[in-house]
Amino acid sequence: MTPTGSSAQHGFPRGRRIAAALLVSTLAGTALVACDAGAKGSQPAEVSGKSVGDAKITWGKCPALAEGQTRDPHLTCGTLKVPLDYQNPDGTKIDVAVSRLSTAQPGKRHGVLLLNPGGPALGGLGMPETMASALPKSVLDRYDLIGFDPRGVEHSTPQSCGLQDPGVSGLFPYPAADGSITKNVALAKANAKQCADTVGKNLRYYNTANTARDMDRIRQALGEKKISYWGQSYGTYLGAVYRSLFQDHTDRMILEGNVDPTKVWANQVADTWGKGMADRFPDAARVAAAQASTLKLGTNVAQVTRTYLTLADRLDRTPAAIPGASVSLDGALLRNMTYALLLHNNTLPVLAKFWKAADNLTHGSTTAADTAVLKEVFADTPTSPDIPADNQATMFMALTCGDAEWPHDVDGYAARTTADREKWPLTAGMPANVWACAYWDKPAEATAKVVKGGPRNTLILQNRRDNATPWESGVGLHKSLGTGSAFVGVDNGGHHVYGEGSACADKATVGFLATGHLPDKDVHCTDVTPK
Repeated sequence: MTPTGSSAQHGFPRGRRIAAALLVSTLAGTALVACDAGAKGSQPAEVSGKSVGDAKITWGKCPALAEGQTRDPHLTCGTLKVPLDYQNPDGTKIDVAVSRLSTAQPGKRHGVLLLNPGGPALGGLGMPETMASALPKSVLDRYDLIGFDPRGVEHSTPQSCGLQDPGVSGLFPYPAADGSITKNVALAKANAKQCADTVGKNLRYYNTANTARDMDRIRQALGEKKISYWGQSYGTYLGAVYRSLFQDHTDRMILEGNVDPTKVWANQVADTWGKGMADRFPDAARVAAAQASTLKLGTNVAQVTRTYLTLADRLDRTPAAIPGASVSLDGALLRNMTYALLLHNNTLPVLAKFWKAADNLTHGSTTAADTAVLKEVFADTPTSPDIPADNQATMFMALTCGDAEWPHDVDGYAARTTADREKWPLTAGMPANVWACAYWDKPAEATAKVVKGGPRNTLILQNRRDNATPWESGVGLHKSLGTGSAFVGVDNGGHHVYGEGSACADKATVGFLATGHLPDKDVHCTDVTPK
């Protein structure tokens, strides 16, 4: 998972403000060991393939949007009833909201392309219209585009722990200025207890394996023998799990910005996130250095990096009030906003100006330009009606804590955090720190196993400098799928691959969706043209 997605990129709904980008899509790893066996209540494998009842969707109007947002009038929506617990198919039912943009042309139609934007816990009802604006006619003629809100998310029986701080960014545990994790331990305990007291045991059924089972119910309701799929970030893990549970129903699969399925989830955070930030940060530092005469953050990457680390430490010790905002800027918020703005190349200039504004803020010398940047970065985001404010935060915890058991040793977290702070100063020990998952109930079932081999039907798209899901995660997924996948690596930064300036990557993606042909061998694209 990774806090991801503020821009109008294809993976995320258009119109989201930068501050709303602190979502989560790919846990970057530490040396923590995630357990995948022995979970109580493990569901037998055969449950995953069992059809439950007659799936039906009645298509009609889509749910109301937040004020100021619009939809493609051709997008239709409906709901599908699915079991809360697939081991008890006749028990409690929940709703899954599904959307459809019919674009395939008679005589050219290949099937449906199911879409997931990641998160974990991002809604996907609007993704078909976003993707329709990004894909060429050769693809749109062949597929009806299908979106959905994953179980528990937004319009799919939304879950809420009633968290006092509803933002996902508050769940990322940055240690105190002196490296102490005492407050992080207390918050992790409190959040886990709040969810247990408010939602209870049912929250553990909102996991990735059950979401994949819901996807197959969507397939059945659409009357399709197979589905094609495009998943980004966390959605790559969801796609890999679906592919493993339902190989016979998997057609063409695109996985972009990838999670290593052997590191779900504690290891994905702690093992990779520090290196991912270290690999990506110089791209932004170079942008800042190129404006040294005006920004005065440094004339090269090393100087800008030192300036940034000094600023983060200063804000750890003395947060600064943000004019016109309800929050103060501390070191954690600076790092979270930096992470979010590193996800896209087109926000790097904004990030450099944000650093300058933050530095001036700490010295009490903000300019009109600083105020404008801070207003842009921290602008309020319209909220969708009828969705709990903490829905994404709740479901982020449900998925990351419910897919695999996390270590429970607090002293171990403290030791790893200290080592991580020294090795990766840009992430300040956060990836190795204690999360609410350390105090979560045991998962409802064992961590889903990703099957190696099988049909060669999956294209992996991975950027070299992706701070959310680093290069090594994409390589790990490719290794896990083996001969079942082809790999396209791009010498680019950011979290998205398709449509980000590499004709080489775009050609491989469109060619696969249009014809089913995968590259015969791994492809390494070096032709990136800045957008």
